[in-house]
Amino acid sequence: MKPTVGLFGLTGCAGDQLVVLNCEDQLLDLARLLDLRDFTMAASEPDEDCPLDIAFVEGAVLSARDERVLRRVRERARCLVAIGTCAVWGGVAALDRLHDRMGLVREVYGDAGAAFDTLPARAVHEVVPVDYTITGCPIEPAEFLSAVGQLLLGNLPIPRDTPVCAECRMNEVGCLLLDRGLPCCGSVTLGGCGARCPALGVPCIGCRGPAPDANVEGALAAFAAHGVPAEEARRRLEMFAPLPAPVAAEVA
Repeated sequence: MKPTVGLFGLTGCAGDQLVVLNCEDQLLDLARLLDLRDFTMAASEPDEDCPLDIAFVEGAVLSARDERVLRRVRERARCLVAIGTCAVWGGVAALDRLHDRMGLVREVYGDAGAAFDTLPARAVHEVVPVDYTITGCPIEPAEFLSAVGQLLLGNLPIPRDTPVCAECRMNEVGCLLLDRGLPCCGSVTLGGCGARCPALGVPCIGCRGPAPDANVEGALAAFAAHGVPAEEARRRLEMFAPLPAPVAAEVA
């Protein structure tokens, strides 16, 4: 029997779900291999109660409703895969982690904000156990399709562990930070995008989140050596994922 699958969106832009739908050349193969039961963006009558072999979840947890939906998905699914930077790291929505969220809500919405269902942003793994992650803003189609293939074989995909800088070297792209003094985050950002932005002369902004064992202190030192103020460096490095606590305190 084909594995039952669901795709779910919490608070986010739905870009990762669109990436799946935009796998146009592979959609018929996916439909042949998967029993897609619950995917509101693609089906008018999703099955919201069936057990799932695999659940893909995008978006961050920013409300009590998000948390209820996520916990219910976790109960239904044998394997839960967080997709996209918001689900994996908290994403841009987590920029307010170090601030009083309700104070920000009052500042923007006034007294009406007190009635909003809103919570500090959390990544999916901060609420429920996660079996695998596919990061990216949005995810790369090839990574999603590769992961599906491995899951169909009963394997968890091998996690990627190289930074964007490694892909720059493999693609013979010069270092934007060292050569041109541009604040590029490629040395500490997880690869998988083919260094698309640096190849076009655009500094990496870290949208895929940190690479394993990222040398954040080294990146901050390199930024400082090229005239990037500590506060700007901190903002760049934590735009999509929070910095480790000691580093965040050091550069705050």
